[in-house]
Amino acid sequence: MDFNGRGKRVFNRLGPNQQQTDNRNQKVCFHWRAGNCNRFPCPFLHRELSAPPPDNNGTTSSKRPYGFATDDDPRSVTVVRRAGFNNTWGRGGGGGRGGNVVNNINNVVKKDKLCNFWVQGSCSYGDKCRYLHSWCTGTCFAMLTHLEGHQKVVSGIALPVGSDKLYTGSRDETVRVWDCQSGQCAGVIKVGGEVGCMLSEGPWMFVGLPNLVKAWNVQTSAELSLNGPVGQVYSLAAGNELLFAGTQDGSILAWKYNAATNCFEPAASLQGHTSAVVTLVVGANRLYSGSMDKSIRVWNLENLQCLQTLTDHSNVVMSVLCWDQFLLSCSLDKTIKVWAATESGNLEVTYTHNEDHGLLNLCGMHDLESKPVLLCSCNDNTVRAYDLPSFAERGKIYAKQEIRSIHGGPNIFFTGDGTGEVRVWQWLADQSATTTPA
Repeated sequence: MDFNGRGKRVFNRLGPNQQQTDNRNQKVCFHWRAGNCNRFPCPFLHRELSAPPPDNNGTTSSKRPYGFATDDDPRSVTVVRRAGFNNTWGRGGGGGRGGNVVNNINNVVKKDKLCNFWVQGSCSYGDKCRYLHSWCTGTCFAMLTHLEGHQKVVSGIALPVGSDKLYTGSRDETVRVWDCQSGQCAGVIKVGGEVGCMLSEGPWMFVGLPNLVKAWNVQTSAELSLNGPVGQVYSLAAGNELLFAGTQDGSILAWKYNAATNCFEPAASLQGHTSAVVTLVVGANRLYSGSMDKSIRVWNLENLQCLQTLTDHSNVVMSVLCWDQFLLSCSLDKTIKVWAATESGNLEVTYTHNEDHGLLNLCGMHDLESKPVLLCSCNDNTVRAYDLPSFAERGKIYAKQEIRSIHGGPNIFFTGDGTGEVRVWQWLADQSATTTPA
């Protein structure tokens, strides 16, 4: 089924990033970054510096401006560092919960619980209600629109590069295709099984299903079936010309595309996990896999051998993410762990961030000032947004049910929750970044 069309994305309405100028010293206040500056006015910046200007080719130094490190990025998790060397992790506030002085002053929200009557459209208290009448808090993002149609939890979201279509998959056994110009559903594909995950890579769209991975070429409309998985396919990743699938039986299957035959041929089966592999990420010639067996395994992409098994989490590892020279992981044990390589090359925990609830998903992206932001989905039906590396809280997103899918785009991002609703969020210029009270 061909869903190619024309038109600009309606979601990207912000236009070019308007950088604000600052006449003060172009130096970030050390005490502000540590969360304890008490000078007013302070002669230094109380915000991070803007992104570097474009080079002669009109590009910036980031290879993926809207994401984190990739397998071809020289910034890697395998950079030899001494564990614990970075003492800026979690310096945004007390108790390891983030929140710097500026954000605490400007973003204090007394109403931190969603009003159930407002959600149902029947709250009679209006502005006087003691509970929140908004789907988000903070000043750095706002909801642009919402997409309705799925009947069960949204388990995958993909926005192919260069396409004007958004793809969403659900446990209602359908993939929906949305027109980015109108925001309308352009088609519904019945896939014959619950969607466990989705991945867009080049012209290919991959969908993880029970005992199967389906592949569509969004340019040619070619459709392929990749057999071999046992049970539900929960996670997909691509790197070193290989497609990886994490399956319910604990295996990680790999395929390689053969252009001559126009098919994906089985390449390997990675064994080691004793339970379902629910998250995969590729970075710096390594594959990282998180499992229901509470462990993370590190695999060499060249020979597909397991290099290390990380067992610091005490519950299911739900998501892993590469950022700069670090690996981040989250778990139902209510922690986010930051891993760095020691001089021996092994990963060790350099910082642990604690939450009040189990964590479901991590997604890394950059705001309008090119500052890295971590979105963390929790099983209390919220998503927290944190600055990195300080873990200073930027805002919070609320949903009717837990958010299982988060996907970033240019100046926007998407969330999918347990009700089947997909929401589109736009990044805003954070007004708190330009204020100077301390």
